[in-house]
Amino acid sequence: MGRYTGFIAFGLMLAAAAVYSFLPAKAPTDRTVATVSSPAPSAEPSANQSPSPIKPASSVPQGRGFDFYVLALSWSPTFCDSEAAGRNREQCGEDKEFGWVVHGLWPQNDKGWPENCPTSEGSRVPERIGRTVMDIMPSMGLIGHQWRKHGSCSSLSMSDYFKLVRQAYDSIRIPAELSNVDRESRTSPQAVEAAFIRSNPGLARSAVAVTCDRERVDEVRICLDKSLGFRTCPEVDSRSCRRSDIVIPATR
Repeated sequence: MGRYTGFIAFGLMLAAAAVYSFLPAKAPTDRTVATVSSPAPSAEPSANQSPSPIKPASSVPQGRGFDFYVLALSWSPTFCDSEAAGRNREQCGEDKEFGWVVHGLWPQNDKGWPENCPTSEGSRVPERIGRTVMDIMPSMGLIGHQWRKHGSCSSLSMSDYFKLVRQAYDSIRIPAELSNVDRESRTSPQAVEAAFIRSNPGLARSAVAVTCDRERVDEVRICLDKSLGFRTCPEVDSRSCRRSDIVIPATR
């Protein structure tokens, strides 16, 4: 019996080895924990993210003592063809080709408007301030007159008022077809108004008026709140040109 004991033990070892070979292998243990990296923030805003406002209200000098502003954009060729132009070479010289320029930014009330208000800022606009808006208000005489008559009623400093004039002008998109008129054309006040409305989303018909000088286009007047957003203004709108057609003189 003893001689068979070794064979039996050897057979059991072979059987155990065969069974072990059919068992699933144990996964190796890794003590290192994988870190999931967050995606890097995109430099581009997401599709549903609102764009930053071009002109946040906090950056707009805030006037007081009136209800809103009227930004008056004057068609320079009409002015330069008038007697009022006189010898204004800054705006109407032979080498000048201005189109829409700022006539003024006027503090306005729902009924009426203030003008020629007392101010500690003085009445004379220094050239260093005037030069900051000469490209859109092309005459120191115009700049000084507008400050004395209208800017003085804004409760703003002279510097802030003309900063605001620039911001107001920059907030308006001039229609491409009206930005540079190579030859005299005929249209209607309603067509000019519609062109500005198309170019400026949010601008309502009751917030803009087109005025005329006899049969020629004179100004486009746009009503803005104190943060330079569009605002309705029935009294201003009621002064729109009533002609059925008007002439747009060519730029010089």
